[in-house]
Amino acid sequence: MSPTLGLLAVVGTALLTLLVGAYGLRISRTTSDFYVASRTVTPWWNASAISGEYLSAASFLGVAGLVLAYGADMLWFPVGYTAGYLLLLALVAAPLRRSGAYTLPDFAEARLESLPVRRLASVLVVLIGWLYLLPQFQGAGLTLRTVTGAPRWVGAVVVAVVVLVNVLAGGMRSITLVQAVQYWLKLTALAVPVVFLLGAWHADGAPSPADPVPPTVRAATTVDVKADVTLRVRQPVTVRVDGTVDGRRVADAELPLAPGRHTVLEGSVLTLPAGATVPVAERLPAADGAAWARPLEGGTAHPLYATYSLAVALFFGTMGLPHVLVRFYTNPDGRAARRTTLTVLGLLGVFYLLPTLYGALGRLYTPELLLTDRTDAVVLLLPARLVGGVAGELLGALVTAGAFAAFLSTSSGLVVSVAGVLSQDVLGPLTRRGVAAFQIAAVPAVIVPLLLALLASGLGVASLVGLAFAVAASSFCPLLVLGIWWRRLTSNGAMAGLLVGGGLATVAVLVTIVAGPIGGWPGTLLAEPAAWSMAAAFAVMVGVSLASPRRVPQGVNLTMVRLHAPESLDVDRGDWNPERR
Repeated sequence: MSPTLGLLAVVGTALLTLLVGAYGLRISRTTSDFYVASRTVTPWWNASAISGEYLSAASFLGVAGLVLAYGADMLWFPVGYTAGYLLLLALVAAPLRRSGAYTLPDFAEARLESLPVRRLASVLVVLIGWLYLLPQFQGAGLTLRTVTGAPRWVGAVVVAVVVLVNVLAGGMRSITLVQAVQYWLKLTALAVPVVFLLGAWHADGAPSPADPVPPTVRAATTVDVKADVTLRVRQPVTVRVDGTVDGRRVADAELPLAPGRHTVLEGSVLTLPAGATVPVAERLPAADGAAWARPLEGGTAHPLYATYSLAVALFFGTMGLPHVLVRFYTNPDGRAARRTTLTVLGLLGVFYLLPTLYGALGRLYTPELLLTDRTDAVVLLLPARLVGGVAGELLGALVTAGAFAAFLSTSSGLVVSVAGVLSQDVLGPLTRRGVAAFQIAAVPAVIVPLLLALLASGLGVASLVGLAFAVAASSFCPLLVLGIWWRRLTSNGAMAGLLVGGGLATVAVLVTIVAGPIGGWPGTLLAEPAAWSMAAAFAVMVGVSLASPRRVPQGVNLTMVRLHAPESLDVDRGDWNPERR
């Protein structure tokens, strides 16, 4: 794609975001506007906004990249991302809205009448929010580099600046309008090109991506190696090299690569001949040949456990994501929250049909991405590769605009949720509360994950999101389920469960990020911790609560009535107001 068109797409998306946010600024005045849009968002607008912020870089780029590399096993990601809202609908949505809280720590303190539990919940909200922001900034850097050649940090900084301006200007009310518009932009950006892509695929004879042999390039393909990489060669292949391979400098000459491992240094250019088997980056244990189309035969050492644990993380982690839950506080009442959730299920179901198609087509037409571990770029590269010409350039620009909309909308929701917690629980005691504290808190909410993203640029977009889901499932899911449905939950039990579940999942996440892939059962358990860390959190919360019955909150009966009584009974719900704390 032309760098000029790619740059115009990015600039256009940023300007649209700022213009819609400016309109929201006109009606954002009070503290309630900034935190929960004064609880006046209708189900349709709220569902569009939730879908807009939920469909992140992992959805727009990561799912297609995972399907390209690993195949059928990765279909659990779109299924899990969507199915998590069924659990939200059944267990959390309406009671959480009836609680009258502004944030998850608000709910924790109101339900358990404990300031220490609130503070621990605040730490976890910030941790999950920052962990989820990392792949948004990384995906922005990847996108801008792919379409314009700019350094990775440029895209991350652009997203960070636009998000910060919008959040500072209008808070939740402004962000609601932005995210609703961006959902429809993202859906259009994927749906329109896929029509042309499927037409080109059909004209090519409708080849199947599930060939019994490893992926091969259909035409001579040149690959620029942007970082040092170790390649795993499965079948002998002769490539033209201009760079350094295995410590040997090769000046634009053919070089045979024997089966095994070969190191290629940054700046090298490899040209694969037509029909050549694609070498795969060592740190990308991609599925080979026909295994790509069969479940439980991917690159993990223990695929059955990994699949179940991933499903647990995605199904239950959704109800623990702070930027998703804060959206339910913006509905007028519990009934509207349920209607919002049902609408979200439909909007997500439509969207997730599309990245899977991009991943399958990428297996056929952009398999060289496996060589450099840049599978997340498949959505951006396919239009030019299949359609070509001016039409391919324009479709590529549209996809680029949708990708940036994904980064902006999800980042905005995360920054609002993190800033809300920081303003109440960190800056609140130091400065006056309200809009000013929220705006001050938005700055570290953006800057800290931006710096982390720049330092950890080599991590996969969807993998990081999966780890954030694991931490959310192991901490806030038990707190919400037991807090809403079990009156005997105590502050001691909640504190212990959050520490154990959130702590174990966080340690597993950090080890996976720092140490990289680890072999055998230890590596599998650390890479997919949700199955055991969430179970540990539930067990500890229940066990410690039963052992400390005197710590059951005194007002638990009234709280449970507020959570479960229909709004028609006109129960005093005591909406949380941080200015009255």
